Amino acid sequence: MARQSSIKKAVKATTEQLGPGLVTGAADDDPSGIATYSQAGAQFGFALLWTVFLTTPFMIAIQLVSAEIGRVTGKGIAANAKEIAPKWVVLGLVLLLLAANIFNIAADIAAMGEALYLLIGGLKHEHTLIFAAASVVLQVFVPYHRYASFLKWMTLVLFAYVALIFFVDVPWGEVVFGTLVPAISFKADYLTIVVAVLGTTISPYLFFWQASQEVEEMNHGRSAKPLKKRKGGSREISRITRDTTIGMIVSNVVSYSIVLTTAATLHAQGVTNIQTAADAANALRPIAGEFAFLLFAAGIIGTGMLAVPVLAGSAAYAVGDLFGWRSTLEARFPEAFGFYAIISAATLIGFGLTFTAIDPIKMLVWSAVINGIVAVPIMAIMMVIVANTEAMGRFRAKRKLIVAGWAATALMGVAAVALVGSTVLGVG
Repeated sequence: MARQSSIKKAVKATTEQLGPGLVTGAADDDPSGIATYSQAGAQFGFALLWTVFLTTPFMIAIQLVSAEIGRVTGKGIAANAKEIAPKWVVLGLVLLLLAANIFNIAADIAAMGEALYLLIGGLKHEHTLIFAAASVVLQVFVPYHRYASFLKWMTLVLFAYVALIFFVDVPWGEVVFGTLVPAISFKADYLTIVVAVLGTTISPYLFFWQASQEVEEMNHGRSAKPLKKRKGGSREISRITRDTTIGMIVSNVVSYSIVLTTAATLHAQGVTNIQTAADAANALRPIAGEFAFLLFAAGIIGTGMLAVPVLAGSAAYAVGDLFGWRSTLEARFPEAFGFYAIISAATLIGFGLTFTAIDPIKMLVWSAVINGIVAVPIMAIMMVIVANTEAMGRFRAKRKLIVAGWAATALMGVAAVALVGSTVLGVG
């Protein structure tokens, strides 16, 4: 009994320390991300498992950088960026982020509406309206301390994709080989998917969201002061490290599971073209069975409910920080009108795009292209900030994190060039 009690206490202590990092990692596996990972598995089988494995340490490093910037300085990425870069440069990056997020929101809620249609029938646009409205209402009218708890528990839906592994036949020898031995090809379709996986895994909206969530946690905590203005703080840095590491590992385990499952089922049966996450769910039905289909489709809806608010919220934090608006989910609507207006507008414009003739796949492609372009300068600015003693004080990043962060930036630089090139070759 004593042992069980100590285990429960340890689990409770760990879960209480999880927050911004866990939610950020979970939000990375949104419906558009699911579509990307599904296409990777369906088109190339186990040959692209290495991409998810490779990105994990780089994703942890750059998200640690964003989290530490937020908690140490008490400001978001945009607010810090405008202190070291011309405002017009930061404005351009924020506008690109906003455009990419809106395209991503449109693709996500379209996938959610289609997934619900597959489950219960009805009208797809009505379903997307419900999801868009629910997202706005939750962010605008639910205080942060309650909303954050909701998001944290929503991350549990991700394990549906891990559970899928137990419902399919997996050739583990091929899985290990695909994970540890990179398959090299310079064909446009292969390069496009490789870069899409990298861009989906390391995305700018995650940087802005996690940094701003650390500011929210600071303001809601006992001491509403940036770490650089407080005594101590090593425990808080340890908490951020644990939270972020666990969150990113969970995210990539889920991504890995989606690639593995679709490779073992769809690719193995000759299904190699997946346009949306709902397509993947539908294709699984005759191959892996009804329960696998239900898990996959329900997961699309759950991850969308988690990711759409993060996409809209990260854009609002970036715009609000740039113009000095009050930007917090803890405020009431009139107290942070501009901030909530961006959240509402981004979600509603995304919903509006689902009525246009724009193909959701093209929206995803352009979202990936914009993210690929904007990620590199944002990451470079973040690395300058986190290595700056004036900005970070005694919490200036350690050399190991600086090296890992710049390595992640270089990786995304190569990915951005390859993404633009593969888009021209494979799409244009």
